[in-house]
Amino acid sequence: MALVGAGPGCKDLITLRGAQRLQEADVIFFDRLIDPEVLDLAPANAKRIYVGKAPGCHHWPQEKISQALVAIAGQGQRVVRLKCGDPGVFARGAEEIDALDAADIPYEIIPGVTAASAASAALGGFLTERGTCDTLVLATGQTAKDADNANWIAQLQPGTRMAIYMGVGAAANTAKALIEAGLEKQVSIDIVSRAQQSDQVTAKCRASTLLETIETSGISNPAIMFLTWPQSATKVNSPQRG
Repeated sequence: MALVGAGPGCKDLITLRGAQRLQEADVIFFDRLIDPEVLDLAPANAKRIYVGKAPGCHHWPQEKISQALVAIAGQGQRVVRLKCGDPGVFARGAEEIDALDAADIPYEIIPGVTAASAASAALGGFLTERGTCDTLVLATGQTAKDADNANWIAQLQPGTRMAIYMGVGAAANTAKALIEAGLEKQVSIDIVSRAQQSDQVTAKCRASTLLETIETSGISNPAIMFLTWPQSATKVNSPQRG
């Protein structure tokens, strides 16, 4: 049993080890955003089972996926659970591993290129930069979903870059929290939709123009939103907590 990170979507960003496990697979459980060309790496006779989740529409609840992995791997078949990006970054990999552990089924975790890395590269830059950004925070859009709970913003300090996964749906609350914390000028925002794919879209803005930028640029999930407060920026107001 192998949990394999497929990378951000395009076929040539999966690791060699991940590709090898696909080539050996009897059964593959794959997510919604997997590039069909990645599945072409598997044998033609390997069974492919779609277990994707669209926002607000989960045809395969997580518990059902975990049960299916245990049942099929327990039969001795070579199973690959193919996840977008890295299986250890906001991919519910831990829940599936817990089910395998409970059933005493051996497994391996094969890392993949996570979306934040792919998006940063697409912008021609890096997640961390010496002397500018030496702290990296990975968060989900759920972090900023509640407009009345902006505690997450306390993690933004000079020298920090925050990568918000699937953050488009929470953009209004993100902008509101930044403006209310007095970070309109200090924090720049970069957005990358469908990083490293043929229809990739990028945009740059500040909090006050975030919603307008998303609309005019045609930004939609899957997307990574980077909030960057460079080390050199002058700290005017501290982020408000609570």
